[in-house]
Amino acid sequence: MTERCGWCGTEPIYVDYHDTEWGVPEYDSRTLWEKLILDGFQAGLSWITILKKRDNFRAAFEGFDPNVIAGWGEPDVERLLGDAGIIRHRGKIEATIGNARAWQRIEQREGFDRFLWNYVGGTPLQNRFETLDQVPAQTPLSVQVSKDLKKDGFRFCGPTIVYAFMQATGLINDHLVTCPCHETVAKLAR
Repeated sequence: MTERCGWCGTEPIYVDYHDTEWGVPEYDSRTLWEKLILDGFQAGLSWITILKKRDNFRAAFEGFDPNVIAGWGEPDVERLLGDAGIIRHRGKIEATIGNARAWQRIEQREGFDRFLWNYVGGTPLQNRFETLDQVPAQTPLSVQVSKDLKKDGFRFCGPTIVYAFMQATGLINDHLVTCPCHETVAKLAR
């Protein structure tokens, strides 16, 4: 019997995210950055909270264009702190601006997509977990990626956030083997 990964529940927005986006390999530099930023905003909250506010985030953050956000300053922080459609957390907002600048440095140096995909040799890691309790919250790899991101100036990217990000962007296939998406996502690996 196949069934979805149990973490997505039955709420339509969550099921759709699980079925069409989570774990699908993402190779676009800007989209990878957006997803890392949203995972940082999720810290201490549930992912469904971020999903429900994602369109508001995209509007407030100019479509998550890091080249635009890198030029922001205190007036933009204040504007965002007044936006009830997003998570109004000064530290996370300020980190997003700094993370845009860090993204620019990595993008210029080697490409943010290449920087990330090099950790898995360009091919998604294929885990074969049977139950949710087998899925780790972090791994030595997510610890290393987190450390390297921080070295490049990123914030709100601890090992647990990074592991969730790697799962979401398909660097790691953590759909349970009982989930119909496991094989679908595995076939998308380059």
